[in-house]
Amino acid sequence: MHSRDPRALADELSAAYAARRTDLVPPSARDTAFDLAAAYAVEAELVRRRRASGHAAVGRKVGFANKAVWRALKLETLVWASMYDDTVHFAERNVATLAPSRMCAPKIEPEIVFKVRGAQAADAADAAAVLGAVEWLALGFEIIDCVYVDWKFQPADFVAAQGLHAALIVGEPFIVTPGNIPTLVEQLAKFTVALARNGDVVGEGSGRNALRSPALCLGELAAALTRDPGAEPLRAGELVSSGTLTESKPIRAGETWTAAVDGIALPGLTLQIGG
Repeated sequence: MHSRDPRALADELSAAYAARRTDLVPPSARDTAFDLAAAYAVEAELVRRRRASGHAAVGRKVGFANKAVWRALKLETLVWASMYDDTVHFAERNVATLAPSRMCAPKIEPEIVFKVRGAQAADAADAAAVLGAVEWLALGFEIIDCVYVDWKFQPADFVAAQGLHAALIVGEPFIVTPGNIPTLVEQLAKFTVALARNGDVVGEGSGRNALRSPALCLGELAAALTRDPGAEPLRAGELVSSGTLTESKPIRAGETWTAAVDGIALPGLTLQIGG
């Protein structure tokens, strides 16, 4: 198998997910030249196949939204994956159910989700300008998945496998207006979140964990896509899941997960894991 042939690798990864395998050797372990450019070529092939099957890409999921991680992994920016009309779900009254029976080794991450209203500002570091092109934001649960042994991989491997996004649960949206942007800028950098499994807190985090603010994470994504000639820029109406606020946690059938935030006007979110 040619690890840099997008179609061959897309075939292999799709078959692995279909069989719920978790024993694949990452492409970078077979070919040290396998990089993010090669990974995004695989991602683009998977998007093409999803569209051909009738499912539209509706947004992007951000990964590795931490500059300390960038230094450790030799990244220049965050990474991203596409989300689809059949993998994004809106919770009713902030409660949802998800059956991960077709997933391999799913984990959960609380994140801030944005709906893009228009073109992003050129200055990715200006949170107010970034929010000026946002329609709403919400608390969300991102479910990530992995076909590699023991969740061990390089960023390019995870991008290629679309492990960054298996499903997204979106809570009640909070509308962004010119009047509340200054408050949101402050709150997004400071709010805290508690992640609980069956009522027991198993993870805590903050908006600062996503590039010091999820708004800045959104701005960096828009800038990174603009710098990449092969990437599609953000467009109006897209959803962006802006990077995990806590350490990701494995999920299993029968569990109830909740996320509660403090310091920002977003309701808590509950996800019941079905069989």
